[in-house]
Amino acid sequence: MPFNFNQLAKTLSYFEAVPILSDLQRMFQPTPPPPQPQIVISSAGENLLFDFRTQIDLSQTWGAVDDVVMGGVSESGMMKTIEGALFTGNVSTEQSGGFVSVRTRNFPEPLDLSAFQGLELRLKGDGNRYKFFLRSSTGWDTLAYAYSFNTVAGEWITVRVPFVEMVAVQRAKTIPNAPPVDTRNLRSFQLMLSKFEYNGQLNPSFTAGRFSLSVESIRAY
Repeated sequence: MPFNFNQLAKTLSYFEAVPILSDLQRMFQPTPPPPQPQIVISSAGENLLFDFRTQIDLSQTWGAVDDVVMGGVSESGMMKTIEGALFTGNVSTEQSGGFVSVRTRNFPEPLDLSAFQGLELRLKGDGNRYKFFLRSSTGWDTLAYAYSFNTVAGEWITVRVPFVEMVAVQRAKTIPNAPPVDTRNLRSFQLMLSKFEYNGQLNPSFTAGRFSLSVESIRAY
């Protein structure tokens, strides 16, 4: 399978990863900034950040970051369904690849979740083990904080992501002396399926091929 240069260019442009390309895009093809997540307290006392059942247009906020950025050939995306948002595609280990992800564009303003213990994801997976990331930097390839979780094929589950249990990583390599995640200054979220866990260890439940992860909501708790 040939390397997909067009997909790489699309990814770098969407996330404004290369400054000169971003400047040209804003000059000739401006795009609106992503919506700022808001903490919405529902009648049930739930602190909703993303309710994918009601969010119609995902394209302004969530975009794919797949192993094509490192020469791989995997492809993924996030689409609206009746159940919420569907993270799906094909993950391949060809050409030294093996990961797919969807990431938010940087929030226009830092998101302050310092009053909460963590995030809660309501989702339905396919039995694969996934990762959830937070970043407090606007940079493209900067320090991130990860939390791995298992899914049960075809079943809705609630996954809690405690901030204190998140692991500081950069490209799946743990950074032992990193400070804890700055919950006062969160700039982006990310979901990933990868053949790697951390520090070269393999994901114990990884399966190449088609995958499917439905996400109903992300809330603070």
